[in-house]
This record gives sequence, structure tokens and C-alpha cells, in this order.
Amino acid sequence: MGRGKLRIYLGAAPGVGKTYAMLSEAHRRVERGTDCVVAFVEHHDRTRTEVMLHGLEQVPRRELTHRDAVFTEMDVDAVLRRAPAVALVDELAHTNVPGSRNDKRWQDVEELLAAGIDVVSTVNIQHLESLGDVVESITGVRQQETLPDEVVRRADQIELVDMSPQALRRRMAHGNIYKPDRVDAALSNYFRPGNLTALRELALLWVADRVDEYLTEYRSEHQVSAIWGSRERIVVGLTGGPEGRTLIRRAARLAEKGAGGEVMAVYISRSDGLTSASPKELAVQRTLVEDLGGTFHHVVGDDVPAALLDFARGFNATQIVLGVSRRKSWQYVFGPGVGATVARDSGPDLDVHLITHDEAGKGRGLPVSRGARLGRSRILAGWLVGVLGPVLLALLLNTVDLGLANDMLLFLALTVAAALLGGLYPALASAAFGSLLLNYYYTPPLHRLTIADPKHIVALAIFVGVAVSVASVVDLAARRTQQAARLRAESEILSFLAGSVLRGETSLEALLERVRETFGMDSVALLERESDVAPWACAGGVGGGRLVARPEDADVDMPVGDHMSLALSGRVLPASDRRVLAAFAAQAAVVLDRQRLRHEAEQARTLAEGNRIRTALLAAVSHDLRTPLAAIKAAVSSLRSDDVEWSEEDQAELLAAIEEGADRLDHLVGNLLDMSRLQTGTVTPLIREIDLDEVVPMALGGVPEGSVELEVPETLPMVAVDAGLLERAVANLVENAVKYSPPGERVLVAASVLADRVELRVVDRGPGVPDDTKDRIFEPFQRYGDAPRGAGVGLGLAVARGFTEAMDGSLTAEDTPGGGLTMVLNLRAVDAFPAPVRLAEPERQAS
Repeated sequence: MGRGKLRIYLGAAPGVGKTYAMLSEAHRRVERGTDCVVAFVEHHDRTRTEVMLHGLEQVPRRELTHRDAVFTEMDVDAVLRRAPAVALVDELAHTNVPGSRNDKRWQDVEELLAAGIDVVSTVNIQHLESLGDVVESITGVRQQETLPDEVVRRADQIELVDMSPQALRRRMAHGNIYKPDRVDAALSNYFRPGNLTALRELALLWVADRVDEYLTEYRSEHQVSAIWGSRERIVVGLTGGPEGRTLIRRAARLAEKGAGGEVMAVYISRSDGLTSASPKELAVQRTLVEDLGGTFHHVVGDDVPAALLDFARGFNATQIVLGVSRRKSWQYVFGPGVGATVARDSGPDLDVHLITHDEAGKGRGLPVSRGARLGRSRILAGWLVGVLGPVLLALLLNTVDLGLANDMLLFLALTVAAALLGGLYPALASAAFGSLLLNYYYTPPLHRLTIADPKHIVALAIFVGVAVSVASVVDLAARRTQQAARLRAESEILSFLAGSVLRGETSLEALLERVRETFGMDSVALLERESDVAPWACAGGVGGGRLVARPEDADVDMPVGDHMSLALSGRVLPASDRRVLAAFAAQAAVVLDRQRLRHEAEQARTLAEGNRIRTALLAAVSHDLRTPLAAIKAAVSSLRSDDVEWSEEDQAELLAAIEEGADRLDHLVGNLLDMSRLQTGTVTPLIREIDLDEVVPMALGGVPEGSVELEVPETLPMVAVDAGLLERAVANLVENAVKYSPPGERVLVAASVLADRVELRVVDRGPGVPDDTKDRIFEPFQRYGDAPRGAGVGLGLAVARGFTEAMDGSLTAEDTPGGGLTMVLNLRAVDAFPAPVRLAEPERQAS
């Protein structure tokens, strides 16, 4: 059975019509044949709402008494038994009356959803936990009933029930919300126009954010790269110059014209760190954009137009605001400006605004660099070959006559070399300079810039065309090579992430270390917080640098949902790297969830084991401990009876029964206490050097005389053990062996030396234990076969193994040749360790 779906009607204030809309939806579903019931709906004596309940099946409520008053709450068990397709549950944030199944109604709803029942519910914006402080500052009233934002965020559908403040106040005045005696007070306090307007805006913005989340998730799942102009997002391209303030203000005015507009200012610096921007001016512009409600971003990119467009498309921006170029007219010979390039490559989905400013045309602009991808050293080498190469080649060819065709091929080879080294522009320079030298020195008439033979004109034209074509192809190949290398690196990283998901790796530190190494950062931290107003906390971090405490303090901040962020310190990343970083951030969140789920599973297993032991202990107390108590009680009652005169033999027999029951009870309680000490980890052995022949005979006092055959040589080396724990462990082993041995068969207790250990073997001729059960017999409250209930609580072997392992020993079970079971107790021999044995501190008494 799948999980049910949750639909929530969200309102800005009481009385906007949430319950009415929910009941209308219920009637529509019932008309379509859907099994829909009213689990809990409160009409608050509103006539129109009460009428809407007619025709809908209502599950009887549960009555609870609290402080001598009777209250009704939703009967979760009744709804689960009814098992409808859809259940209506009003007031999701409601706090249940003490004594209810759950503290909160949203917890009741979670049970219904888990049972596969669809739920339709209602909630007001002021009940969201993260907005409590904001609502209190608006209305002056602190909401006592709240629910976690995540409960509403997880809803499959959220529908806003909206109403203007004026219409809501009219409903209030007409008595459609509260009773007449409460109307005046409500209108002059909580339902003031300003309060209602602010709450309405809060609800609209909250729902808009959720819609934006759904849209982002849909675009990511369906790999939609095109920009959808569902919301105005304006990117402002900054250069670090003073014109940035003008651009920011203009972008803010554009954002104000559209509902929910956002302004994102971005400064793009080169990867080599060279920049003409003023840090002080950038700080001023960052403060300005944040004061206007926008965000500031710093990314790295050698190709400024490409980086700007990548950033805009990554954030689904709809407009780009740029300043008119600061270059003078003659500087355009080096290529188009950033604004023209962005406008050309933006496509139909991005509007580009070029804003005039006072710095336009003052000559401090830079051309768009296409060859920056090749590196500065290669570009410099290309320019040297493209400019100096033709001169040196001309000097060389002046000493030897190879013919015009061969001269052109040599100059063409030089152009190709310039293209290979420096890209397009050095190759174009080489082609132009080479064609001039060919014309001047080698094309008749010589030493003049004229050409007499038309064939030579064609040859030079072909030379220039081939040179330009080769240069373009080489430049394109260099850029494609770099893109391929980058995509290969990204695919390797994403393959690593996919492999880690499939392998189930859950080491958050290892993943963060991989992020730090991949992007060359000083430190990486995963930050999270419980709500929008809660402080950030570090869930994990790596690196030698200082871990940031807030995403705002990091060089790179990659949000993961609303309350988690991956913060990196060390350098600013290019815009193109944020896609891979987003994958790392999502995986980090998954790993963190896995760690917490694993920890919760461990706690659940521990609790389950504790519950199992407690259940077994109750069974032991209810039966095994009561049996000797019953025998003692019966014997004592008989001795005290005045109706019967007991003989001395009868009295002795009854006293013996009392003593036997007391000894048995003492043994059972001792094992229970020992098991409790082992479970709580309070067993602290006092290790001393002793001989086995001093301890083992003392452990045989609880078995009948003549039932054990002892073979413990006096020549055995001493062992490092706690004498008390060893005696208790051996006693339990011997008593267990005697209990299962056939009548007349004696249990053998023999000791021997094995390498650096001493083995103590307890051998019986009983029924034995199958191989698949040998480990299970050492678990608490385990009995083998059809052992009688009065034979013990099944703790003897568990206590024996626990005490043995506490002394750095081991206890295992083996088959006895010929039938039976052999317990092998392995202890550390002192002679095998010449160094002094460190003695544990005696267990201190609790003060």
C-alpha cells in the first residue's frame, strides 16, 4: 500500500474560506464516486460552513475529559478502521487535548497518510513555525499552535485561499466569521487592515516560493535548460567600476515592475587573478544590492560573456542588465564588446538591457578574449611566432631563392604554427603580415606593394583564405578540446557520485574531502539549520582552513534546499563549475541523511534488544523466580501452621526445601544482576596473576559431589584473570554441563597449555547442540531443546561468555567426540608475556 497524498488549503487569516473550499472539494469528489469522509471539521457556528457538512459522511469523534470538561477530538483509530479513500481533517496545526493518541493533529494526519489514506486539510500562514516571530511582530500576538514548515512543504498540493482585507472585514462585520459580541474587538485588533494586508502578502510570498521550488525541481528532473520567464530574475553584470551603482539601481526599478522580481548582481573575474576592479567599489556595490533586496555573486570566467550567460541560464534569469562599453571607438577593432556579444548569444529567451552611464566611452574597456582558454604563455608564444616569425622567415628566404610557391607554403606553415600556439588572433596577424611580406619581397614588381601578374593576386588571396581557415579550425579545435576535457572531468566526477550512491557509501567526511580536492579549496563545510530564523550549525567539515559558520562568509555557497548549504572557502569558482558542485551538494545531503538514519537504526536495534531482554526478564520474574519463592512460601507456611504437628524429620525436610529454594533463588538473581552489569558495561575486572587450581575447585560447590572429574595440573602457568569473575564463569559452565549430562556420567573439567594460552575444557556427554545453534546458546534467555522452565532463565552461558571476554579471554562450544558438548574457555597465560601485566583499577563503589 502506497503513502496517501496530502492536499492543504492555505489561508492568510481565519475566515478567508479554507474550510468552505475544502468541503466544496469533498462534495465534488463524492459526486465523482470517491469514498470521502469527514474525519474532523469544525464549523465554528458558521451557517454556510455547517450547511456544507450535509450530505457528507462524518466519522464519530472521540470524547476526552480534561480538567472536568469534555472535549472531542478526531478518532484516529475509527478513521483507520473505516479506511476511506479521502479524509477531511480541519485545522492541521491544532494541539490535541491531553490523553489523545498524539500531541498534534498533524501527527494524526501522518498516521492516516502512512495508511494510504488521502487527506485534505487546512492551515493558516501564521501557524507555520518559521514565521512565528514575523507574525508576532505584525499582529502583536504570539501563536501558540504551530507546526513544522516541513509538514506543509511535503504536501502534494498547496492551494492558496485568498481574500482581500476589505472583503474579509466585511465578512467579519456581517457576522459570518465570529459571533456579534466578538466582531468589534476583532476588527479593532487582529483584523486591522494593516495586519490583514501584511499576512496576505506573507501567504502570497510563501506560496510563490513553494511554486518556485516545484518549478526548479521539475526543470531539474526533466533537464530543461531553456529559460522560462515565470518570474522576473534580473542579472546585473558588474565590472567593478563606478557605473555599477547605476546598473544596480536600474535593475531594482525593473524588478519592482514585476511581481516577485529578483536582482542578482554578478562580478566575473579572470582565473589568473588579474583584475582592474576596485575592491572598495565592489564592497560598496555589494552592500547596495543587498540593501535593495538582491544578492551578490562572484564567479570566475576567462570568457566574460559565456560566464555571464551560463550564470543567467543557471538561475533561470529573464533579463540581463549591462552598462554601455567604456571602450573608445578605435578599440572595437580588437573585437566586439561584452554587451554586444551577450546580446548576440543570449537568444530569444533573455532580454539584454544596455544602460548608458557617465563612464561610457572613456577608454577603459577591454575586448572580449577568445584565446584565453589556451593560457597566457601559449598566447604570447603565438604572437611572437605570428609577428616575429614572418620577419625572420623573410630574412632567411632573402638568402636563397626557392620560388614563390615554396615561399607561400613556408609562410602558411608559420601561420599554422601561430594558430596552434596562440589561437585565432595571432594566426590572423601572421597571415596578414606574411601576405604583405610575400607581396613586397617575392611578388613582381619586387619591393613594391603592387602586383603585376593577376595570377599572383589569386595566389595571395588563396594564401590568406587558407591561413584564415586553418587558424579558425585550429582555434575551434583548441576550444573543443578544452570543452571535451572539461566534460570528461565532469563525467568522471558524476560517475564517482553515482558509484558512491550505488555502493551505499555513507562517509560524509570522505565526500567533503573529495569536494575539497576536486575544486582545490582550503575547507569545505556542510551547514544546516532547523528554520529560517535558527542559527547555522556545522554538520560536517574538512580542510586545514577555518570552517565558515555561515554561508554568507564562504567564497562559494551552494544551497541544498531551504535549510542546508555547502560552504567552500579558498577561492571563487567559475560559473560552469556550479553544476558539478550542485551534484556534490545534493549527494552530501543524502549522505548526511543516511548517517542519521543509520544512527537511528542502531538506536532502534538497541532499544529492540533492550525490549527483548526486558520481556524475557519479565517472563523470568513471572515464572522462574516465582517457582522457588512459591516453594519457600509453602514450606514456611507449613512450618508455621498450628493445625499440624510436624516431626523432626518433616521439619528438617521442609527446612532443606527452604534452603534449596533460597540457593536457587540466589543463583537466579545473581545471574540476572550479572547480566545487567554486562548489558550496561559496568563490569571492570581486577586482573591478577593466579593459578587455575586455586579457582576451579571453588567453582564446583554448586554441583552434587562426585558429578565432576577434575584434571587441572599444578604445573600449568599462571593466568591473568579476575578470580571472582573466572569462578563465576566456570561455575555456570559446570552447572550447565551437569544439568544436561546423563545420570551416572561425570563431567570432565580439564586444563592444558596451548601456545601462549591456557585452555580449560568442560566436557559433558549430554545430547549436544547442532552447529547452527552453538553461537545462539550464548545469547541471554536462551534454553536449548525442551529444558524445563524451572531449570533456569537461560543466562548462565551468556554471563560466562561476558565475564570471559571482559578478562580478554574467549568461550566457544565444540562437539564432544562420541556425543555431547565441550565448552572451551581460553585464557591468557602470564608466562607468555614477560612484561609486567597492567592491572585494572578496582571497580569503585557508587557514592
